[in-house]
Amino acid sequence: MRKPIIAGNWKMNKTKREALDFTQEIKGLIPSTETVDAVVCSPALFLDALVNETEGTDLKIGAQNMYFEESGAFTGETSPEALADIGVSYVVLGHSERRELFGETDESVNQKVHASFKHNLTPIVCVGESLEQKEADETAQVVTEQVEKALNGLTDEQVKKTVIAYEPIWAIGTGKTASADDANDTCAVIREVVKSRFSEDAAQAVRIQYGGSVKPANINELLGKSDIDGALVGGASLDPQSFLQLVEAGNE
Repeated sequence: MRKPIIAGNWKMNKTKREALDFTQEIKGLIPSTETVDAVVCSPALFLDALVNETEGTDLKIGAQNMYFEESGAFTGETSPEALADIGVSYVVLGHSERRELFGETDESVNQKVHASFKHNLTPIVCVGESLEQKEADETAQVVTEQVEKALNGLTDEQVKKTVIAYEPIWAIGTGKTASADDANDTCAVIREVVKSRFSEDAAQAVRIQYGGSVKPANINELLGKSDIDGALVGGASLDPQSFLQLVEAGNE
């Protein structure tokens, strides 16, 4: 059975003090990593402080993005080597906001995925369709292509360790959520892509999250589905008690 993973994506929110207050409130209340993985993905400015604050606890810290090169003349970018050096555990890659607002491509996401494994960071790879693509019945096609390109060149063992987050773009921050059945159907498509491109073992091991207006009110229904192994959560992860409720749902 795959272990659920609940990851909060704070996006560009919180000050350092607010981030520390959040982690101080919840870090001792997180269930054991033997039953559920709980991750907070903060702005890069706070990562070092949060890693130090949560050392020895079951709350893990993730970055929201990184570059694929270790160092060099890349002003404003974040090095995967530097993230690993300060003890970051996870990194979100290919979020739709990065793709739409900052021009990231399937190819650059793939480069970042390879870089994450080189530095022992667990990638949370985001895929998902726009409203226009959904209405044109292109969801499976779009998601299949994104998954294939993101995982290109990985080994079976690397794929097993990857987290894939299905986030329909039309549901992010809109209050709209794909029905649990529709979300599960697309997650099942993703699992089938992994099976066809890699192996049955990889498909059964890879964890697939749903993201898109996830909140305590709908998390249990989503996690009850066969192919949904967790959630990548935006707004509902900003409040400590809300985040704890989400993690507790994954622990049930």
